[in-house]
Amino acid sequence: MRILAILPVLLLATPAAAQTQPSPTRLKASVEKLVSFGTRHTLSSPDHPTRGVGAARRWFATELSRIGEGCGGCIETANLARTFTNDRAPNGVEVVDVLGFQPGRNAKRVVIVMGHIDSRVSDPMNATSDAPGANDDASGVALVLEAARILSKEKFDATIVYAALSGEEQGLFGGQLLAETAKERGWTVSAVLNNDIVGNTIGQDGSRVADRVRLFSEGIRQVESLDEQIARRADGGEDDGPSRALAKAADGVAGKLPGGLDVVLVRRPDRFGRGGDHTPFLKLGYPAVRFTVGVENYDAQHQDLRTENGRIYGDTIDRMDFAYLAKVTAINVATIRRLASAPAAPASVTIGGALASDTSVKWEPVPGASRYRVHWRRADAQEWQHHVDVAGAETVLKGVIVDDHFVGVSALAADGSESLVTFGGRARR
Repeated sequence: MRILAILPVLLLATPAAAQTQPSPTRLKASVEKLVSFGTRHTLSSPDHPTRGVGAARRWFATELSRIGEGCGGCIETANLARTFTNDRAPNGVEVVDVLGFQPGRNAKRVVIVMGHIDSRVSDPMNATSDAPGANDDASGVALVLEAARILSKEKFDATIVYAALSGEEQGLFGGQLLAETAKERGWTVSAVLNNDIVGNTIGQDGSRVADRVRLFSEGIRQVESLDEQIARRADGGEDDGPSRALAKAADGVAGKLPGGLDVVLVRRPDRFGRGGDHTPFLKLGYPAVRFTVGVENYDAQHQDLRTENGRIYGDTIDRMDFAYLAKVTAINVATIRRLASAPAAPASVTIGGALASDTSVKWEPVPGASRYRVHWRRADAQEWQHHVDVAGAETVLKGVIVDDHFVGVSALAADGSESLVTFGGRARR
């Protein structure tokens, strides 16, 4: 792995007044530019000036640098690179993730928003045919840029990482590279928002679904040992692992956006039998989720551009809905804003109260937290129903019987920004 040089600023910044809300027009322009590179296949040319994955990555880096220049250098752009080899890259390929760092007050705690820049057609080894990849996943990359345009004008506690990943279609290489880098550098990862196929509203059967977006998350963490999984089940925390807590937080944020989308919490890590660039983060224990449209059109995924028997195949820009993509972007922006403004979540929360009418709650103090929010819900509910704010690192919930309730704790900033909720369980020996 190596970090390449910071890329130069080439263009001027856009006016600050245009950065307040996600713009369907800007999102469309970004997707159009990405499509214009012909193919962005991971094995395509890294050096051609106008065609291939290298040209696309350089354009994305230039856009991030331009945004950073507009906020007085608040975003630092760099490339992360490593060579990967597998059956879809038998001769090895240098995978390059293009990253933008918006430093927060805590340089080691990060919130990551990402999409993958590579595209493909029917044959995963075909690196020469046109592969526009408009929805898969120029939509996610355009969202990342739009989030940077909006959030670059603000200051946060956590560092925001804007990422365009390569190598997703060849084996989730870019996600693996970034996840392993986070671990190697000791980052505290508060959230990973993966946006992959987030810009269409017409499904395979012609139905239109424009009122919701799916959000995939794991419950029990993939990295938990068997003993840890047994303990989580004993505590009733199967629906409250860190990634599920992240999904619930995004759902709560989305519910407060006027004219927004319904977030459908799909309680599995990804679509049935499939995966995405958040998967390597889950393997390392980080809270990570995937946004994907409410309905997919499989004729527009991983297809050669063609028409057969009147049926059109190919991931082209005319199939996209940019007003919808703007709404998915707004959910990402609001979620990032909340979690990057808040302290980290408590590392652990323990509860007690067996054979009692009250529940005791203790947690590890969080640096920078001004106070804490203790949540509880009846054991047959999925969402938190009640809360109380406290200043210390323990409290007693009077009249809350531990057998009948679940408890969790979040950390609050001085302005009320709230971290993810850490689920409470028995103290481990």
